[in-house]
Amino acid sequence: MRKILTVAAIFISSFVSAQDSSKVLGEVTVTATKYSTKTTETGKVVTLISRQQIEHAGSRDLAQVISELGGVFINGYTNNPGKEKNIYLRGARVDYTLITIDGVPVYDASGIGSNFDIRNIPIDNVERIEILKGSQSTLYGSDAIAGVINIITRKTGTKPFSITGTAHYGSYDTKRYNTTFNGNKGLFNYSVGFTHFNTDGFSEAKQPAGSLTTFDKDGYKQNALQATLGVKAGKALHIQPFLRWSKNSGSLDQDAFIDELDHAYSSHNLQTGVRNVITLKNALVNISYQYNRTYRNYIDDSTKSRNGYYTYSKTVYKANEHFAEAFLVQTLSDFKLTLGTELRFSKTDYEGLNVIPPFPPYSPEATIEKQLQSGDSVNQKQLAAYAALNYKKNAFSIEGGGRMNHHSVYGNNFAFNINPSYFLEKKIKLFVNASSGYKTPSLFQLFSEYGNKDLKPETSMNIEGGLQYFSPNDNFNGRATWFNRSTRDVIAFFFDPATYRSRYINQDRQKDHGFELEASASIANIVQLKALFTYVTGNITTIQNGKDTTYFNLLRRPKSNLVASAGSQLTKAIYIMLQASATGSSRDVYYDASFQPTDIKLKHYYLLNLYTEYALHAGIKIFADIRNITNQKYSDVYGYNTASFNAYGGIRFRL
Repeated sequence: MRKILTVAAIFISSFVSAQDSSKVLGEVTVTATKYSTKTTETGKVVTLISRQQIEHAGSRDLAQVISELGGVFINGYTNNPGKEKNIYLRGARVDYTLITIDGVPVYDASGIGSNFDIRNIPIDNVERIEILKGSQSTLYGSDAIAGVINIITRKTGTKPFSITGTAHYGSYDTKRYNTTFNGNKGLFNYSVGFTHFNTDGFSEAKQPAGSLTTFDKDGYKQNALQATLGVKAGKALHIQPFLRWSKNSGSLDQDAFIDELDHAYSSHNLQTGVRNVITLKNALVNISYQYNRTYRNYIDDSTKSRNGYYTYSKTVYKANEHFAEAFLVQTLSDFKLTLGTELRFSKTDYEGLNVIPPFPPYSPEATIEKQLQSGDSVNQKQLAAYAALNYKKNAFSIEGGGRMNHHSVYGNNFAFNINPSYFLEKKIKLFVNASSGYKTPSLFQLFSEYGNKDLKPETSMNIEGGLQYFSPNDNFNGRATWFNRSTRDVIAFFFDPATYRSRYINQDRQKDHGFELEASASIANIVQLKALFTYVTGNITTIQNGKDTTYFNLLRRPKSNLVASAGSQLTKAIYIMLQASATGSSRDVYYDASFQPTDIKLKHYYLLNLYTEYALHAGIKIFADIRNITNQKYSDVYGYNTASFNAYGGIRFRL
């Protein structure tokens, strides 16, 4: 920890003398307020990733790009491509970060926490990313306890017809291709893109020392389609139907240090709907609807078991979500008023089949177990109304708002926010945020065999403050933020020793706090520098043996993380960027063969990556992306592998 803090101080202090245009004062966010706002005019903590930054990420996927930002750690981002990617925003639990696509929340109602799988979103379909930190339930509802990650998809072009594409190849026989067609003609505009990704990968499970068996590779494959049509139905109305589809499949291992030969999964995700925007003289009306369907299928056919003992299991999860929202943004002199309402409906189906072979003399015949849950009974509805008022006068801005949410199972709950900020001499922005958040119980927590219909929503209180500095001529940007988050009624999995039954209950209290340091600048208009440092810690208070017990519980989440980069446009044709990261140690829990837990310390590690591109001409670039140059050996999940030295090359074109 001390080494990483020292490195962070050196990197960030070195930016103070750097000079050149970072154009931060001109950055605009749509996530902070649901309408276009300059980042200098909101007290909320927002981080933006542009399309150019995404292209300079080379062959990285969405999880790898997001993980390079301050305050965000994605466990699994350097694991096998098909392994799940768990987002920890400011150390918060995975299902405390809300994913939105073009401002619309997306979930997987069949999951334990209902959080969305970002593997369904190819980065080729992403125009930019906005990360809004802190509890944001006033505008975004459930799950926004730690913040919101808004994925903004590729937009239509300005020409009647244009085509863009990429082709990558590299380590682990990895191939990725994307082609996008877009155009704008008269009253219509369109964008259609397709992505194919395929890799042999490597073994998810780490092979134990001394093992005589070579673990097999766990491959991964994805096909994805995105289509958007825009219609200008008059001067004021813009109608935009859309469709997003992805199909993923891959191989899995059984557990930490345990290989599996016949464990596979596949998933399908479909999102379709329409956005309608009405632009008036002093007002904006947004009306949208989205249908989100998720299908996940897991098959473990252990006929190739190396120990001679086989089992068969198949589980199928189906989820359907409907989301409808309408909101008005009205400009009133120095005020902007936002009024909105939304409706959410979700249901899930589950089918499970387990076949256990005979085990004489204890079980002379095969055992067949079946489980079934229907969406007719496993569903929930939410109806909400919200309002926010934003006032700006000279250097002072303040936003306040509230949301009332009605849930079909537990009833009502309320959330609020207040965010004042002040701009000192057009150089320093001071900001303070106080906001509450909530997370509704998932369908699994309510209706599964461990379900509890008496669950209440988890609620949070988030306090943060800090300052952001801009050089007088917009040459340098630096931000320091302190945050504190307290969550109550945390849903816990409880085992009753008296009845030998388990269920979910509201029991725990979670407290997390930390700080973030961010800086970016340029030197002599040649070298662009960036450094991001995050520190977070937290503990949970739970009941053990009838007494309150408090302990550190941020498993698989490093307390400290530093990412720094230096990029340079050496010539009109050549761009190069070197990136270094230092990730602090973390804790994990490993259950051995006797199911006894062991506390594990995962060591800190350092990574060095290099990206370079060469423009053959204005529309065609070739690039190389080299990662983990020093071939570091490390783990962010005990017993699982991470990528060693790996390299990729490709071509990007725009016609």
